[in-house]
Amino acid sequence: LFVRLSQKPADQDHDYGHGKYETIATSLIAIALLAVGFFLAYNSIIQIINFIQGQPIPVPHTIALIAALLSIVSKEIVFQYTILVSRQVQSSALQANAWHHRSDALSSIGTAVGLSGALLLGPSFAVLDPIAALVVSVFIVIAAVKIVRQATGELLEESLPYEVECQIEDIVYQDPLITHIHNLRTRRIGNRIAIEMHLRMPPSTTLLEATEHTKAIASQLRHAFGSNTHIIIQPEPEKRN
Repeated sequence: LFVRLSQKPADQDHDYGHGKYETIATSLIAIALLAVGFFLAYNSIIQIINFIQGQPIPVPHTIALIAALLSIVSKEIVFQYTILVSRQVQSSALQANAWHHRSDALSSIGTAVGLSGALLLGPSFAVLDPIAALVVSVFIVIAAVKIVRQATGELLEESLPYEVECQIEDIVYQDPLITHIHNLRTRRIGNRIAIEMHLRMPPSTTLLEATEHTKAIASQLRHAFGSNTHIIIQPEPEKRN
């Protein structure tokens, strides 16, 4: 729903479009992942403490192990497909959702390890299940924190990574007319990026030449970063000494 909303074009009230809907969706999914990770860790710690205090953990049935193995395979397949699509369409929300699937697969791995130990070694080793789940919960929380960090950066208009800005500059400087780039500003708007900058050109450059060169540069940038890239280029005459 949020990804669909983010695809709405710009209107009178939203000059830069509705891409932040996707960032909001990413944040909500990441918070859900955090909740899953902490809840799994809490339950695991309680079970381990109870086991240490002498409370037995029931030995599971074989059907539970089969279900866990099926969950690992199916959720990993869904993760791989979703993460592939998220990279193709550059969607942070889909990427977060992919990790939601991966968290299910990781949880099932922990379950499978614990169930296998309990089934093969007996009730004395049933504690392997909550121990494995506790380890898995750490990985889930780490993944969720990374996604929250990404979404927070987008909401706070964080600049694109240094490597991306260097790539932008490399593309611009391929034009022999450009002598200097300044006021380069970048950010992410949902599944697209925004680039704004001032480009200095020789004072003898005509308005028509400047327009043609800025259009060519914008075309190259869109080829590199996507056709829906938001680009604003302000040509300026280079400063005289």
